[in-house]
Amino acid sequence: MTDDKDVLRDVWFGRIPTCFTLYQDEITEREAEPYYLLLPRVSYLTLVTDKVKKHFQKVMRQEDISEIWFEYEGTPLKWHYPIGLLFDLLASSSALPWNITVHFKSFPEKDLLHCPSKDAVEAHFMSCVKEADALKHKSQVINEMQKKDHKQLWMGLQNVVSTWSSQEIETTQRVKQDRFDQFWAINRKLMEYPAEENGFRYIPFRIYQTTTERPFIQKLFRPVAADGQLHTLGDLLREVCPSALAPEDGEKKNQVMIHGIEPMLETPLQWLSEHLSYPDNFLHISIIPQPTD
Repeated sequence: MTDDKDVLRDVWFGRIPTCFTLYQDEITEREAEPYYLLLPRVSYLTLVTDKVKKHFQKVMRQEDISEIWFEYEGTPLKWHYPIGLLFDLLASSSALPWNITVHFKSFPEKDLLHCPSKDAVEAHFMSCVKEADALKHKSQVINEMQKKDHKQLWMGLQNVVSTWSSQEIETTQRVKQDRFDQFWAINRKLMEYPAEENGFRYIPFRIYQTTTERPFIQKLFRPVAADGQLHTLGDLLREVCPSALAPEDGEKKNQVMIHGIEPMLETPLQWLSEHLSYPDNFLHISIIPQPTD
């Protein structure tokens, strides 16, 4: 892979200032103060909200506590979606901090999967990594890895989460750097390909839209065209999600977001896959309506 390490680092260290508030109908013994965290974009809610859970459980009786879940403006937040994807898809046009509501009862069975433990998150994460490598390398790279390599990927993702205090941010920064190095020591192998091939077999991607009931779009798409030209983000969208693009003579109606930015449509898809994929090795692309203000 091309070595744009600063891009990889910026993606890894991306944070979203977030305010967690207990749902007003939850029963408490005293007032529940909001709780503030800097959430890592590349992680999952279940992995980084232990502090939130402990904070609110202090003001609640044990019998009033069941499985924790989160929502934003009435939409339950899927724990198996990366945090950055959830924010881009649902809240990217809102002011910061991101205001998330915390629930301990009335679990929305129709909208969310249960998450009994962090083992469930690990199983989901590794399943995605394996699926991505099946697309990129016919599973050859992941199958050649030892179990300890799989575990190192997972442990690297155990991203340290900090509150907004400058002292805690500084303290955790060194640990985050260690986790970055730990993760990429293994993940780099998943991002390599033979020089003569100019890219992966297929690009692992999922496209999400707020305007449809379909969870996401995922199809086989090669990074290199038959004539040897590199396919771009625009090429991908024209083929699998043309409604995301503005007509040549029309006004732009959508934003195409990855990690909180709008990449140029001319960007080679292979480069995006190597540098803007989430740790699960997928490009998670959000198509959201263009803000009107």
